[in-house]
Amino acid sequence: MPIHSVLRAAALRDGRIPFRETGRRGRWRNAPAAAVIAVLSLLFVSPARAQMDLDTRATVAYVTLAGDTLYDVAQRYLADTHAWRVVARLNHVSAPRLLPPGTTLRLPLRLLRRDATPVSVIATSGLVTTRVHEPGAAGAPAVPLRLGRILGENDMVSTGPDGFATLELADGTYVSLTPNSSIVFSILRKMAMTGIQERVIELEKGEVTNEVTHAKQPGDRFEVRTPAIVAGVRGTHFRVNVMPSMTAVEVLDGKVAVGASAHAMPAKAQWDAKGSEFLGAGEGSATPSDGAVGAARPLLPAPTLRHPAKVQDASVVRFEIEPATGATAYRVQIARDADLLDLIREVRVQAPSATFSDLPDGTYFVRVSAIDAAGLEGLPRVYAFERRTNELSASGAQRAGTHDYRFLWRASRADANTRFRLILSQHEDMHDPIVDAVDLSGNSLVVSDLPAGDYYWRVVAQEYDHGRFYDTPGAVHTFTLAN
Repeated sequence: MPIHSVLRAAALRDGRIPFRETGRRGRWRNAPAAAVIAVLSLLFVSPARAQMDLDTRATVAYVTLAGDTLYDVAQRYLADTHAWRVVARLNHVSAPRLLPPGTTLRLPLRLLRRDATPVSVIATSGLVTTRVHEPGAAGAPAVPLRLGRILGENDMVSTGPDGFATLELADGTYVSLTPNSSIVFSILRKMAMTGIQERVIELEKGEVTNEVTHAKQPGDRFEVRTPAIVAGVRGTHFRVNVMPSMTAVEVLDGKVAVGASAHAMPAKAQWDAKGSEFLGAGEGSATPSDGAVGAARPLLPAPTLRHPAKVQDASVVRFEIEPATGATAYRVQIARDADLLDLIREVRVQAPSATFSDLPDGTYFVRVSAIDAAGLEGLPRVYAFERRTNELSASGAQRAGTHDYRFLWRASRADANTRFRLILSQHEDMHDPIVDAVDLSGNSLVVSDLPAGDYYWRVVAQEYDHGRFYDTPGAVHTFTLAN
């Protein structure tokens, strides 16, 4: 049955009414007083999906202003201006050019204009391409996707083996792609007067992460469709990953309804809630490519990173993860921002250790998560880290005919403010040192009259830069002095 409710009520001020959009930017705008509306009957078909194929009884109220005609109303708000006749019959209007101010007209929602909404490109890394849909044209070539580009309905975005992309929808929703993924924005529409939004993404391959703004209007919908499932939400943070054997849905926040694939149904068919799975925060489902929708199951908790404050100064960036119970693999991702919208690297590993090469110096954020036996990725944990390359090399040699030993070293970041520390011990763990020389400004040191035996040594580079102390230990070396 239709649901009668009021969408918005406000006092008229000089013929215009301020209202606030509650997206991330929170912009203030003005709307004509004629657009002050009340939903007199808006149909909900299922809690699993806000159905946009509204029946003929669903209407929205419009209050006429001085000078309005039925033709004007149809031109402003209806998809087909000739549909004024339907509105006239519904409201028993016999004189379409004579509408007294203050008259309430009921406009069928199915007749309202649906305007296309844009998609902005806010972050890319690696190979990312797009195929822009052009009506009447076939086989448009893929072109590189650049920051700031505006995309629209039926446009495709694809990432290569090293590609990442984050896109922002008109309502502030973020959609992020990881490597080897491809999506099509099949529906991007906003209904006139009501503001009801339709956003449908076809995930053809790979993975898409969605951070969806909460629905502002009854009837708003956001869906991700794959060959196996369709996931519908009204405001949440979730991932969908199409793999060869199954499709995984993982919910980080909010709720998601997962049902049978929309590809097997007409575009406007009802989505029957029967047989659907409802996933809450911290839950996921794994749906086989040729099977029923997977049951809800808890996701693994977020793993912990060992030594998260460590400055990444070696030739490669290395992360060590505390082994997690139930984990068969781990995923490690690096981004330039704390929200991980600007992803640049990722790797999946079976052991709780991951390395990355060719990462320039700077401040980054790493996200770690565990993967269970079903292939579902668990909850993530994010850490900030500093990449500050300082490769420290060292060598040494005994002076001929003596028991003197000369130590040499070099640091890639050394400058006039760099100091070094040399530690020499007869123990591999470097305890009880024979020599512990500090505040060395040069790159060599000679130690005389060493007795015969086995020795271990290392050099530590020490710097104070921008209010922070950096201590970079080199590798432990060993040598033997004969009698």
